[in-house]
Amino acid sequence: MQTEKALKNSLYTIVAVKDKQVVGMGRLVGDGIYYMVVDVVVHPTCQKNGIGSMIMNMLIGYVEKETPSGGRSSIQLIAEKQKEAFYEKMGFKEIPHDFCGSGMRKIIRK
Repeated sequence: MQTEKALKNSLYTIVAVKDKQVVGMGRLVGDGIYYMVVDVVVHPTCQKNGIGSMIMNMLIGYVEKETPSGGRSSIQLIAEKQKEAFYEKMGFKEIPHDFCGSGMRKIIRK
């Protein structure tokens, strides 16, 4: 139920299919200025084939298309440990840096 609601409320979702099987996905949530990349996953047997890069490029392309001329958008994500280099190749910067402090989060469990 919670997963269905999350998927339905996504702004943009990409699903990668190979031989009629889902092998990867990624999605964006956000408000039109700030976007969060969530759930970028590629099946382990299909990794290192460019699928993750293709998903990310499509998500970034969506934000570029939606950002108006003269406007500004921010794409954020939380990388899994040891996956930071993948996102850095796409122009993402680790936080903290000169402009931004540490990323933070709070989990609520019931």
